[in-house]
Amino acid sequence: MAWSALAGTAGAAQTVKLTVGLKPERLGAGTTIEFGFKVEVRRGQVPSPLSAVDLLYPANIGLVTSGLGLATCAVATLELSGPEGCPADALMGRGSAVVEIPLERQTITETGEITTWMGPLQNGRLSLLFFAEGRAPVFAQLIFPGLVLDASAPFGGRLATQIPEIPSFPEAPDAAIVQMHATIGPKGIVYYQHVGHRRVGYQPNGIVLPKRCPRGGFAFAATFAFLDGSRTQAHATVPCPARRGKHR
Repeated sequence: MAWSALAGTAGAAQTVKLTVGLKPERLGAGTTIEFGFKVEVRRGQVPSPLSAVDLLYPANIGLVTSGLGLATCAVATLELSGPEGCPADALMGRGSAVVEIPLERQTITETGEITTWMGPLQNGRLSLLFFAEGRAPVFAQLIFPGLVLDASAPFGGRLATQIPEIPSFPEAPDAAIVQMHATIGPKGIVYYQHVGHRRVGYQPNGIVLPKRCPRGGFAFAATFAFLDGSRTQAHATVPCPARRGKHR
């Protein structure tokens, strides 16, 4: 696990810490990408709600060859039936998010669960749907659409995710995501296949890592956009795994 942060543009109240991990980190094998972020502001301030997150990931990461997302789930299905309406083989990962609701005399914090689903192709590109559900003190079900796009070297691609406004109480400000952790990979996921007349569960292979580690490790970066117009960038690098017979 690695993290780093870079302050945002002048006048922005928010900074962000980005965390990334590869579990397990075995070259040439499947893995789960664990990523998260934490929005920080000066004491006494309230962060502006997030509006978008662009996550850049390393080249030669085998998202297409991962064996994940054998089926898809549509936005309409999630809106109507929630995760229970999606096929199991569309599940891409799990996670959680923490939101804050600033009131006049206090700030209310709520934690919600996240599931990540393979969405239908968008103009030939992979899409992901992050479904977030909070139950108390505010019941809300939200969908964050993400699109896998090209990226300039040294990165291999980027996941561009739009964050919708998160309504809270009547006449209260929108809730703001201040922390999020999510996975893309087989960790905690079971897919199913038919073997004869039996339906057998199995764990998909996962995001395939290259056989060689890039010099300096696996580099990730992210840009966070806020409703107040500010933007913040953060970087994180997962070190190369130790060679066999040697310690880190």
